Amino acid sequence: MQSLVNYARGWVRLVVCGAFPERLLNLCAQRDVTFWGVEWLDSQTLRLTILRRDMGKLEELARRAGCTVKVEHRAGLPTFLGRFRKRYTFLLGLSLSVLAICLLSNFVLTIDVTGNERVPDAVILTKLRQLGLRTGVYGPKLDTKQIALDTQLALDDLAWVSVNLYGTRVQVVVRETVEPPQLLEQEGVSDLVAGAGGLVLRVDAVEGQAKVGAGDMVAPGDVLISGTVTMEGPQYSDVPPRYLYVRAAGTVWARTWRTVSAEIPIHATVKRYTDEVKTRWSVGIFDRRINFYRNGSISGENYDKISKTHTAVLPGGQVLPISLTGETLRLWKPAQVQVDTVAAQELLEHQLSSRLEQLVGQDGTVVTVDWSARIADGVLTVTGVAECEEQIARPTPSRNIGGEQNAG
Repeated sequence: MQSLVNYARGWVRLVVCGAFPERLLNLCAQRDVTFWGVEWLDSQTLRLTILRRDMGKLEELARRAGCTVKVEHRAGLPTFLGRFRKRYTFLLGLSLSVLAICLLSNFVLTIDVTGNERVPDAVILTKLRQLGLRTGVYGPKLDTKQIALDTQLALDDLAWVSVNLYGTRVQVVVRETVEPPQLLEQEGVSDLVAGAGGLVLRVDAVEGQAKVGAGDMVAPGDVLISGTVTMEGPQYSDVPPRYLYVRAAGTVWARTWRTVSAEIPIHATVKRYTDEVKTRWSVGIFDRRINFYRNGSISGENYDKISKTHTAVLPGGQVLPISLTGETLRLWKPAQVQVDTVAAQELLEHQLSSRLEQLVGQDGTVVTVDWSARIADGVLTVTGVAECEEQIARPTPSRNIGGEQNAG
């Protein structure tokens, strides 16, 4: 600890030469001149260390003792700072750096959002920006509690929001609302009708009365399982039948035949790049952009712009609101080329296969597909006829409530 104190005060190592150097030591002790590290070099020469502030007093005592003093080394904080007395540029830069640190430490440089899954960061940051919280804003003036409350009220999917200011970093912690479970509607009467025509393979009626069986052919819209269940009276009685109205439930598997088609021109327009390329640079500081170009555009409308941004990152990983963006502009001209018909047909068949899988559903199966292709009027048309096995029952509100009773 004492060495740190001496370094802050500054010290000087001296070589004292005289007939009686010990007289100087006695005078220093009498006049409260602090010294240490006394080292005798010979009978008339010694080395000692004193505080920088006592240098003038020691020189006066040395004259009284008839000794000469030679400075061997100077050290300490005052000596270090004294080296820059005439380096005005360095002092100016140091002062500006300290001033910049003091000022920038009060401004928001980064905003981190955590705790969100459904709500994108961009939505939350946009709302915060509307409320006055953005990079470059003066931190001490922010009312973080009010901003958190306004954000929570503005975004329905957020149940809780906390805004915490840590120096130049703002941490936004959110908790999303819990979505209520979807409840099945149990009221009303409905039938299951055919969503597609085909040959019925199997009927599993959970609720309602089956109207078709295995081996029946059905058309789209035919009732497969009715929500009106007929309850016959006792045999050989005059009791009329009664009807129970329910929501039909169950599955009906059928073999279906589906036809899908798609087309594509056999001539396409592509980009053919020229040798005209321009690059322009800009710097982004907070929300401002400084362009280092006046007119860096390319004549014409047909050009591609490729942007690459480099963001400043501190060694600890903290991202600073300072970025360098380079934009490359490449001019192109349209050119007509003929499409590879084989590759185009494979592309359309792949797209149509995906469409068939969507049509039959996750549990359905596409058994076989027969593909055909033709070219007419500069257009390639691909058609697929597929044999599928799928669940074709679709719920729909019943339109025959009381029909059986009226028929009876």
